[in-house]
Amino acid sequence: MACAAICNKDSKVFIMLDAMGLLPKPPHRCAIPLANDPDSVIIPKSRTPDKIVKNLLYVSKDDSVNNDPHAVPLFGGHQTWVQRENSYKLNSTMKVHCGFMQHGGAEMDPADVKYVKKCRFVVASGIFDGYDTPHQPSNISLRSQKLFCFLMVVDEVSLNFIKNNVTVREDSDGGKWVGIWRLIVIRHPPYDEPRRNGKVPKILTHRLFPQAQYSIWIDGKMELIVDPLLLLERYLWRGKHTFAIARHKHHQSIYEEADAIKRRKRYARPLIDLHMKIYLYEGMEPWSLSKSTISDVPEGAVIVREHTALTNLFSCLWFNEVNLFTPRDQLSFGYVVYRLGDSFKFFMFPNCEYNSIFLLHSHTREHSSVVEWVKSLDEFKKNSTGLKESRGGLGLWTPYPGDLDSVYLPPVARTSQAG
Repeated sequence: MACAAICNKDSKVFIMLDAMGLLPKPPHRCAIPLANDPDSVIIPKSRTPDKIVKNLLYVSKDDSVNNDPHAVPLFGGHQTWVQRENSYKLNSTMKVHCGFMQHGGAEMDPADVKYVKKCRFVVASGIFDGYDTPHQPSNISLRSQKLFCFLMVVDEVSLNFIKNNVTVREDSDGGKWVGIWRLIVIRHPPYDEPRRNGKVPKILTHRLFPQAQYSIWIDGKMELIVDPLLLLERYLWRGKHTFAIARHKHHQSIYEEADAIKRRKRYARPLIDLHMKIYLYEGMEPWSLSKSTISDVPEGAVIVREHTALTNLFSCLWFNEVNLFTPRDQLSFGYVVYRLGDSFKFFMFPNCEYNSIFLLHSHTREHSSVVEWVKSLDEFKKNSTGLKESRGGLGLWTPYPGDLDSVYLPPVARTSQAG
């Protein structure tokens, strides 16, 4: 009985002992309990039924532009605080902001739009601002090569960089290929920050590829080394899940993760603090054993999804938080889970399995932007250009309908030298 509780990584006993630091540190990588053969995997004949949200619609026009002749449409729209609050009230039919406002950017080439209409099973990745070249996946069965579309979303800067460094093949329909990857070119990137642009294909996979029934997202610097059909069987179908993501290796609380982001200079420190104050004001408590989730912080570089109405809604809400606040999506994930409560079920799998899904390659150059080094809000006032984003994170500069001066962030104990 004791072993059954301690050996089960999803059990409350295991989670409690792990949180108290009473268990040995897990290995960096561990064997994934995969099915033996992709050819033996049985694909479900029917989709998971939509029981809570049955009809999901999207806001497509940035209405605030109509009231201001000088305003330009934003990809994420000018979502109000009231609209944000209403988007968390679940109904059978919902209409929410979800990027892709008319004339807001992120347009695909017609040849790519036509190609992705046939894609029901998708492995998606992305490269922005020329930081990587596509890494060819390995151990992909012939069945998966025929079943999946491997779609690499790139901006024009990255397309030119890729052309200058690897062979790009063009087919008779105008499609561009690097090995198994079909390059999907996004024209007019919607944000100033490449990191924020990368959230579009990562989180809004269902909007870029609306015919997809299942998708696996993997970050552009990673080389997939596990057959995608085996990943769907392991993380979705076996446990009847619709959304799967790994837990973070070091952090369980978003306030721990926010502290690490500030120390590593991954975004402006005062804006990270403001982001976290808003979440704390709205009731997002630090992670504890009393929560139903094993962690509030994911490793977001691999996401496995069935595109149901509810998982699509979750992705929209997650993206809206990233659009409104900071581009550090691991801070927003747990907040959206908290707001949806028990309605949104997902599988958070062990981090050591996550590290066995891919090989990690270095970026061709290190990403850095001036906003990441900001220590105080006064720096934004002194420097009118190059710091404040003009098309994202506008919620950080919009008066908040609450008294944040009375909010004090919880103390954070550094749990890992690496974190």
